[in-house]
Amino acid sequence: MALDATASGVFPIAPTPFHPDGRLDDASVDTLIDGYLKAGSNGVTVLGIMGEAPKLEPSESIAIADRFIKGFGKLPVIVGVSSPGFAAMRALSREVMEKGAAGVMIAPVPSLRTDDQIIGYYRQAIEAIGSDTPFVIQDYPLTLSVQMTPKVIRTIVQEHASCVMLKHEDWPGLEKISILRGFQADGSMKPISILTGNGGLFLDFEMERGVDGAMTGYAFPDMLVELVKLQKAGKRDEAHDLFDAHLPLLRYEQQQGVGLAVRKYVMMKRGFIASDAQRKPGSALSVKAKEEVDYMLARLA
Repeated sequence: MALDATASGVFPIAPTPFHPDGRLDDASVDTLIDGYLKAGSNGVTVLGIMGEAPKLEPSESIAIADRFIKGFGKLPVIVGVSSPGFAAMRALSREVMEKGAAGVMIAPVPSLRTDDQIIGYYRQAIEAIGSDTPFVIQDYPLTLSVQMTPKVIRTIVQEHASCVMLKHEDWPGLEKISILRGFQADGSMKPISILTGNGGLFLDFEMERGVDGAMTGYAFPDMLVELVKLQKAGKRDEAHDLFDAHLPLLRYEQQQGVGLAVRKYVMMKRGFIASDAQRKPGSALSVKAKEEVDYMLARLA
């Protein structure tokens, strides 16, 4: 199925499972897919920053995407195709779309500084992948160092009919969401789906600002699904109570440098993956850090 502007709910950002020696762990890909489906996910996004995409060989990237596409069946799979060069982006986009991906996600290269450079980059990227490929803008200035204003995002959306979603990860970003939804309300921007990242750290209020759901890798996708459902049902206090219970772990995951290590450790503890290994270069949790995470998990239980 092709991704469109009506997409909503929770699209977890999937980690890439590895064996301790760095090999891809296909069996854990299957248990990860099963875990996401049991959690009630509405789709999934693979080969993102959390998926350690730059550490994969091209054939591995295609194999991972293909396994998720087959495993998710009729549910949409978005594939991250961000690359320093358009040749690699074009090749990966073509391969995964032919295999049944719903769309691709494109992040700007970190060297972009001006509004014109950002807008021009997306023009060239869409020329490379083809205007018939649905795509997601990834707005993640904290990691990518590219500042996209609401007007820049509106320009990209309006210039490209194939732009159907924004992955919003600005911080602070609540006002940006309101501005973008305002553009949509006054007719100056066509409707798009907005899913949010940042580990879910602001999802409680992002839903109230009008986003359609979450696209993040927090190790409790079942919580994200429930939170989105509660907010959509107007059960504000229940949604915030659920969020507050998870806030210590959400905060702990946000630590720069070890966030992925925390997330993979928790997902291993929950049975989503067999090992918390990262492909080198990667970080690792100390014995003390693991004790702290175990303590938070015990409190959540």
